[in-house]
Amino acid sequence: MSHQANRTRITEADDHVPILAPTADISPRLKTLAAHFTSKYKVEPSFYVRVPGRVNLIGEHIDYCGYSVCPMAIEQHILVAVTLSKNNEICLTNVDPKYEDFQCNFENTGSCISDSESGPVWYKYFLCGVKGALEVIPAESVPTGILVAVWGNILPNSGLSSSSALVSAALLSVIHASQCQLSKHELASVSARAERHIGTQGGGMDQAIAFLGKAGSAKLIEFNPLRATDVTLPENAVFVIAHSQAYHNKASTADFNLRVAECRLAAQIIAKKKNIDWKHVQRLIDIQERLTSDLDEMVTIVMTELHKEPYTLDEICECLGTDYEQLKKTSLVSCFNISQTFKLQQRAQHVFQEAGRVLAFRRINEEGSIMEHEKLQHLGNLMSKSHSSLHKLYECSHPNMDALVEKAMLCGAFGARLTGAGWGGCIVAIINKNGVQQFVEALRAYLCQNSTKNQAELEDMVFPTSPNQGAIIYTMPIVGEGEIRQENFSCSSDEVKQDIPAGEIYL
Repeated sequence: MSHQANRTRITEADDHVPILAPTADISPRLKTLAAHFTSKYKVEPSFYVRVPGRVNLIGEHIDYCGYSVCPMAIEQHILVAVTLSKNNEICLTNVDPKYEDFQCNFENTGSCISDSESGPVWYKYFLCGVKGALEVIPAESVPTGILVAVWGNILPNSGLSSSSALVSAALLSVIHASQCQLSKHELASVSARAERHIGTQGGGMDQAIAFLGKAGSAKLIEFNPLRATDVTLPENAVFVIAHSQAYHNKASTADFNLRVAECRLAAQIIAKKKNIDWKHVQRLIDIQERLTSDLDEMVTIVMTELHKEPYTLDEICECLGTDYEQLKKTSLVSCFNISQTFKLQQRAQHVFQEAGRVLAFRRINEEGSIMEHEKLQHLGNLMSKSHSSLHKLYECSHPNMDALVEKAMLCGAFGARLTGAGWGGCIVAIINKNGVQQFVEALRAYLCQNSTKNQAELEDMVFPTSPNQGAIIYTMPIVGEGEIRQENFSCSSDEVKQDIPAGEIYL
């Protein structure tokens, strides 16, 4: 736990999570959450935290390689109600009865997360956020105990970042309860690192958009250092999210971590062949920067220096001039079976080409000379190329997702792609706003053909979305609709790094 002697006030108000009174649109959900909280704990909540899910428009599986992505926060969210207690425990309950109550003390958060018998259950994601908070707040600020109720309407295991939103909401809840204050950038960085405790090695996109999201604008998220730039989407563009009805939890399989390892190994072998110290290369962007090559040149290098056939661990050791014990330390491959093979050329090719598509996506949105309809066509084409690459080169799609993408195109989408890690979950399609209702109904009818879901459930599985606000803290009782209350306390961020390293989860 961090002991910070010096405390500094962060003055950039725009870089702090806003503290608001609940507005009319969120109040009914907060009242439901409060009723559950009061029924469970016999006291009322002191404050609430709202953290949204996200949809990534383009830039899949490249944030952990160091490259920019283009997500936006969505309306669906995780809500957390919190009050302090003196019972020396973290007490968790969920409005949804399928998620069992849980409690432990602050000292045991690490062991509860690492408990292998229970698997990646819901409360472990919350505890990841708690553990992340404990790593940056002063020891004397840690609450004696907290009572927490959680409620979410982000489809789980859908690629819309429900798990990351829960980690981020937990982190923000403990930070606020401890009367500390970190900037949005710092919260995103700490949350990204904290989520590593669950065991999935990913990037910092989900946490960044969770805190930096802005209503009305997508974001270009760049890393090391973390920064976010508004991306103004075409006026007539609407993005529709549809669930493939295939489900995948990244923390329960090795699929996701294997892709991270493949990208790392590809970068290291290229470094070795280019006479660069491969032991200090962890991401594909590292090797690009050392070679001072552009993305197209990197694709050529990949196709030249890496072969198409899968690599064995023995061959990788031979290429790098090392042994397996050293490889485990420098390439983090100890979690894989010795017989595991790695497709390096395909993964690296996808990353460099996808990074180029992100830059093109931003450029098209900024181009004032392109007519609106033509913009939609260009953006859709980039999204469709992204999905093709994820299907063929990254092999993280699913037959349900491929079929749903094809159906979306037949129903009039300009482009469609899987969003999130893949292997199940959601697709996102870009359409003209004039055809939203017809498009949504057509996809719901398609899903209904092979589903036992009722009409209400299908409505939740296909919906249009627009860019939403990032994390918010709500106060109770209401102090005036939309009124911002800036707290007068803060804690030093001396030990909070704003660079998000490779190796955090995203869902």
